[in-house]
Amino acid sequence: MSEQKVKILDCTIRDGGLVNNWDFEVSFVRDLYESLNKAGVDYMEIGYKNSPKLLKAKDSGPWRFLDDEFIREVIPEKKATKLSALVDIGRVDEHDILPREESLIDLIRVACYIKDVKKGIELVKKFHGLGYETSINIMAVSNSLDHEINEALEEINNSPVDVVYIVDSFGSLDGKDIKALAEKFRSYLPEKELGIHTHNNMQLAFANTLVGIDHEVTFLDSSVYGMGRAAGNCPTELLVSHLKDVKYDVAPVIDVIERLFIPLRRKVEWGYIIPYMITGILNEHPRSAMALRSSDDPDQFMAFYDKMTSVEPNVE
Repeated sequence: MSEQKVKILDCTIRDGGLVNNWDFEVSFVRDLYESLNKAGVDYMEIGYKNSPKLLKAKDSGPWRFLDDEFIREVIPEKKATKLSALVDIGRVDEHDILPREESLIDLIRVACYIKDVKKGIELVKKFHGLGYETSINIMAVSNSLDHEINEALEEINNSPVDVVYIVDSFGSLDGKDIKALAEKFRSYLPEKELGIHTHNNMQLAFANTLVGIDHEVTFLDSSVYGMGRAAGNCPTELLVSHLKDVKYDVAPVIDVIERLFIPLRRKVEWGYIIPYMITGILNEHPRSAMALRSSDDPDQFMAFYDKMTSVEPNVE
């Protein structure tokens, strides 16, 4: 597939917000948007469009519950880079979503587990009816059975959704897995665009994204300096520098990393670390590794490995 057909979606503020509780200054987000636009990045995910009344959250920054009026203050001049927002099943009130012509958001992505695909499709229909581009992001696909994926894709194929995402939530997949999933998704979704969202638990996020490109995946998630939950995501700067489209320029991304992300990285932690590798190879959610890194003994790697791989004795 020609690399000129791909689109980069930078999700630093949304996924990176899981690292710092969405505590980004407005100036930080505005500067990032300007830098991504200069770099030619196609979309910037500015946060979640969830509804605060449906989700108890303490001291979260505004990027977790985006308000359209607030977005207009943050992005006073919309440029070529489009804006996206993500919603979770059960955490968004559809009545809080304005018609697209009244919002700066272009794309609304619906994140759901395989068991909630029907609910995801219903939300997609509503957002599609409001004029938005839409996606369904099937989370934790590495924990889903083949027949579950097949049934879900059959239903999704009959929906109006524009893009369907392969999401490696635990950073446990390798290139062979991505190839098999991309081929499966394409066979069930011949007219849909495909997307990929990777995590870097085993330092495969960039490589797996490239495998996706080779197998007709066109929407590529990334984050600047890899900033994202736990081990982080495919780095935006690697994609921008790798893709040969003349519209992409890595210099603005390197510049914003130096100015904003190096200082931020001294305050909060993300990226490849052994506990995240361990949860990746075990195909586990990284929450246990995140808890270790927040504990008084964050570097007890062997104890963590033994705990994660030990078999609980049967108690008669």
